[in-house]
This record gives sequence, C-alpha cells and structure tokens, in this order.
Amino acid sequence: MTRRLVISLVGLLVVVLGSFAGNLVADNTPALGLDLQGGISVTQEPVGEYDSVSLDLAVERIRDRIDSLGVAEPEIIRQGDAIVVNLPGVDNQDEALRLVQVTGAVLLRPVLLAAPNTPADTSSTTVVADGSSTTVADGASTTTVDGSSTTTPVTTLATSTTAPGGPSRYLPQGATSVPTESSTTVASANDSTLPTSITEAPLGAEAPTGSDDTASSLAPATMGDPTDPTATIIVQNTDGSEIYQLGPSFATGEVFNNDAKADIISGGWGVRVTLKGGSTGADLWNVGAAQCFARSTVCPTGRMAIVLDGVVQSAPNVNQPSFSGGVDITGSFKESEAKDLARVLKSGALPVRLEVQAVQIVSPTLGDDSLHAAIVSGLIGVLLVLLFMLAYYRLLAIVVVIGITLSGLVQWNVISLLSSTNGLALSLAGIAGIIVSIGVTVDSYVVFFEKLKDELKSGRTLKNSAERGFKSAWRTILAADIVSLIGAFTLWYLTVGSVRGFAFFLGLSTLCDIIIAWFFTRPAMLLLARTKRFQRGRIFGIDNTLNATGGAA
Repeated sequence: MTRRLVISLVGLLVVVLGSFAGNLVADNTPALGLDLQGGISVTQEPVGEYDSVSLDLAVERIRDRIDSLGVAEPEIIRQGDAIVVNLPGVDNQDEALRLVQVTGAVLLRPVLLAAPNTPADTSSTTVVADGSSTTVADGASTTTVDGSSTTTPVTTLATSTTAPGGPSRYLPQGATSVPTESSTTVASANDSTLPTSITEAPLGAEAPTGSDDTASSLAPATMGDPTDPTATIIVQNTDGSEIYQLGPSFATGEVFNNDAKADIISGGWGVRVTLKGGSTGADLWNVGAAQCFARSTVCPTGRMAIVLDGVVQSAPNVNQPSFSGGVDITGSFKESEAKDLARVLKSGALPVRLEVQAVQIVSPTLGDDSLHAAIVSGLIGVLLVLLFMLAYYRLLAIVVVIGITLSGLVQWNVISLLSSTNGLALSLAGIAGIIVSIGVTVDSYVVFFEKLKDELKSGRTLKNSAERGFKSAWRTILAADIVSLIGAFTLWYLTVGSVRGFAFFLGLSTLCDIIIAWFFTRPAMLLLARTKRFQRGRIFGIDNTLNATGGAA
C-alpha cells in the first residue's frame, strides 16, 4: 500500500516537473489573447442581398483564412448581421488586416499580358508578353515581332493609388524590364503523362494572338475594379514581383470542390483539387481552359490567373483543352506556397460581400495593463485563500499550497503546449476562469479535511481516518467537479468569444483538480497520516491525541 502511494506521488511529480522543464527547453509559453497583448479588431457588415445562412458560411470562410495565418485564438463573432474579427498578437498586422478585409471572390481570369514588376527607367521601358516586346521611349514605341518593327504612339502604364474596398491592388506607376516568362503548369489530375514542372518560355517564343500593341493594351482605360468580374484589370501577384493584364472572369472559385490540398506531385510540391460536376463546375472551368489552351484572343498567353481580392495568387499555363474529375497545379512551389494556394482554392468565394465598418487596434500597453491587473488580482485572491486555510487548518495548509502549485503547473504545461500546437491563447476571461477554479480546488480540500475531522471525532486513528475520510470525500469531490465540467462544457458549446474562453479554462482547471486530488492529495495525506510524528498532538489543527495509540477502526 505504501509503495503504491509513493509511486503515485513521485510519478505525478516527475510528469509535471518534467513537462514543465520540457516546455521551458522548447520555449513554449502560453500565448496571450487580444485583450492581454494587443492586436486588431475588425468589424465588417454585409451589403447587397444575403441571408442568415450565407452569413454563417461567411464566418466559417473567414475563420479558415485567419487560421492559415497561425493567429493564436482568433475570435470570429457574429453580432447580429455584423461580423467581428479579433486577431491577438499578429506578427504582421498589415497582412492580417488585408486578409480580414476580404470583400471579393476567387476569380479565374485569362492572362492577356504579363511582365516582371521592377522599377521603371525614366527614359525607356520594355514590356514583354510571350515574345512580343514594346520599348517605350520619349512617347513612342517600337514593337518587334518576328524581326519586323513599327513605331507607334504609346500610352504608358497608368496607376491608381486607391481601390474600392481597401488598399490599392493596382500596380505601381511605371512599366517593367524584359522577363524570362516563367509560370506554373496546370495538369489534369488523372493524366500522369502531362508536364508537372515549371516551364520556361524563352524570349522570342510564340507570340500571343492579338497582343501586337502591348502598350495600347495596357492603357489606363483598361484598369477596372479588381472585384468586378466583368472588368479588364491590371494587378500584381502576391509578392509584387510580376504584373498582369487580366481579362473578364469566366468563372469563380466555386467551380472547385472544397477539398484543395497541397501534396507531392511528380516529385515536387503542388496543389490537387477536384472539380464540381455540371454547368457550375467542370463545364465553366473547361470553357476557360479551352480558350487558354488554344491561345485565343480571349486568353492569348495561354495562362489562367487565380485571383483573390485583386491579387494574383497563381497564373499557371493550361496544357490541355479539357479536364474531368480534377486539376493538378504544379511547379517550383515551396511547401508553404503550395499550402497558401490550396487555402485560397479551398476557401473559395465569400457567400456575401462584406464592407469594413471599423478597425480597432488594441495597443500592447493596454494589454500589458490588463495582464498586470489580472495577475495582481489572482495573487491577492490566492493569498487570502491560503491565509484562511492556514488559520483554520494550520499545517494542513502546506498540502493545499503544494497542491495548488502543482495544479497551476499542469495548467501552464497544457496551455503552453496547446498555444504552440493549436493556437490556443490565454485571454482575460480565461484568467477569470482559472481564478474561479481555485475556489473549486480549495473546496475539494475543505471537503476532505472536514471528513477527516469527522472520522477523528468518531474515535478512529489518524491513519484510518485519512483512508476513510478520503474515500468518502472522493465521491463528493468527483460529483462536484462533474457538475462544474457540465456547466463549463455547456457554456463552451453554446457561446462564443470571451464567455467561451472562460468556459474552456474553467473546465481545464476542474480536470486538473480531479487529477491533483487523486494523484497528489490522496497519497500525500495517507503517507503523512502513517508517520509517527504527525500522529500526535494538534500539528494539523485537528485533535488527534486522544486516538494516537488506538481507537476505533
């Protein structure tokens, strides 16, 4: 019996302290929520036609996109028809803000022209699209195609500094230098013989039909709203390294099923996605694929751009006119790039158009003040509880102190691990849940100690009283903790935001109380009750002298 108690106690200490040391070595610490470390809160409202179901779907889509940033415990909340997104402690607030301010859909557009986006020379600029080049110099241009040249007036690439619905998605003023055309390749998911690597299109290669007057094609009049699927637009890719002139969209991301994933395809990272059937899926996709494969005037470059919110996510070459079942997008992707593209395809289009109504930046200073206040209030509460336990139960308070410390370490370990692996964040409401749970933990000790006193008053020895007292108290402790867990789960399941955080941490603390009560309090008290030193006198604040040498069993 004694050996089992020692193994239980030592085993708990090894696991808890070992986990604590492991988290410290791995530099895992609890991530803090928006109210404790600052961040961004964005409020968006729908415009146009929508319903409650579409708003719920919008919340899910936004959550998918925010989760891809790795933001710790983002809160996406519906408040009536408004959607509030809280992003605590983001590393790049601009990137997070752009992602939250999604107002458009994933659009599939034909690439009319493409060029690298490099600083423009004030005297001359060259734009190349699949072998045709235009040199801009002093208001005139020379277009060279198949060895012949003509001189025509030129309109330079004009730009806009603002765009509807958010930051500018148009390219900067100026044109670009001669590129070596590089793009990813789209291959049918069920045709393993098709190319799956990046194809280099050398200069002088097959010129696109209808693109002889490149400068004219990039006139300011062609620059439309990137969110308008019927407009011809000029935009850039995600890192700003390439600019494109894109034609009207022939489909949205809804042609795909919600199953896009990054995978190893033909030895490299790529994206695999299946097409929906019928007129809303494969038929729409194949209309655009056929145009790009044939390099018609609609899609002279043979490239199809995947555009989200006016930014080209990928612009692969189409290497066959028809697809069935699915599509593989391959190239020299890094793993992170493939996952980003898969995320874009999977999230698809928002079911409603959302407009940003308010953007609130919570300063880290305010978060630090909230954290400081929470820590101080928690420590004061714990200190008052321990002083009461010391006054009422005397040296038994030592067991309470150690038990609460171990419970705190267990919670710290779990929160730190979940913060690094699942994006869990400790919010102010969560701290409130932990502080409230201290009362649950202390109540377990009170129940046990009172049962122990009752057993002693009945004439039993301290050893027998400890065993019988814990057995009786355990049923009460377990019942009380289960009720607390049911309440915490109900709150977590039915609520959102800070209330849900409160419920989660209250439930976690309650589970820790059950573990500590069985694996620490029980063996620690039973072992102490077996020692001769504690079997005499009032060292525990309990009069056990009368039954020190005998008594009822």
